[in-house]
Amino acid sequence: MTDHLRALPIGIFDSGIGGLTVLDAIADRLPAEDLLYLGDTARLPYGTKSPETVARYAVQAAQHLVDRGVKMLVIACNTASAHAIPALSAAFPGVDVISVIEPGAAAAVAAAPSGRIGVLATESTVGSGAYVKAIKALAPDADIRQQACSVFVAMAEEGWTAGAAVEAAAHRYLEPILNHGRPKPEALVLGCTHFPLLRPAIAAVAGPEVTLVDSASTAAEAVAGALAAHGLAAGGRRGRVQFMATDSASRFARVATIFLDRPVKPEDVEIVDL
Repeated sequence: MTDHLRALPIGIFDSGIGGLTVLDAIADRLPAEDLLYLGDTARLPYGTKSPETVARYAVQAAQHLVDRGVKMLVIACNTASAHAIPALSAAFPGVDVISVIEPGAAAAVAAAPSGRIGVLATESTVGSGAYVKAIKALAPDADIRQQACSVFVAMAEEGWTAGAAVEAAAHRYLEPILNHGRPKPEALVLGCTHFPLLRPAIAAVAGPEVTLVDSASTAAEAVAGALAAHGLAAGGRRGRVQFMATDSASRFARVATIFLDRPVKPEDVEIVDL
């Protein structure tokens, strides 16, 4: 039975395309694993939906992955991670569910011995308080400063990862966090799966003394740890990646090519109905 489970893919779900940074980090960390990615592109953005609707959409997407046969669910969406984990855990009690928030929070606490932590995220994730809650659970006295950076999402999807416009946006968003009348944060969480694409620009503004915490790479480490703990890691071959979306294979392929820095064709994307 364990051999059968080892051979199953890891299911990765996102409201759209940003979660491809998580997929890329997992593929890099665990190259032998098969990965099954589902982007709910017909119903994005989740950030404008109620928590109840986000939870319902997330369960529907996860059900599709579970029906395909997966050994683990990775919620590569900060909004779904903030609002849907209890519903997902209840709906799929026999499946490990990994979110992007808790691993990122733990890495930020480890990188900030004095407890000064900044969080860059979307407006919905900031409003949910999910990172504050996760960080405070580990470091109750942490000094947390959050900033919503919605324009970063559009820039990443258009492939604007460098240049004057990106630098100006980075300065505008980071200014309230870095110059708050107190010492700079020691760690800065990239709390949206789009933001790793803008990491060089964010790092240049933040400065070398601020550790950037990438929620994609920390989630990949959490996945590796969970697979090892349960003896479910695959091995001995190169894993396969499959893409699914709920709308527009051509747009998915175009943006995926930007995010993964390799060609993705529309025919590589299966359109599914949830």
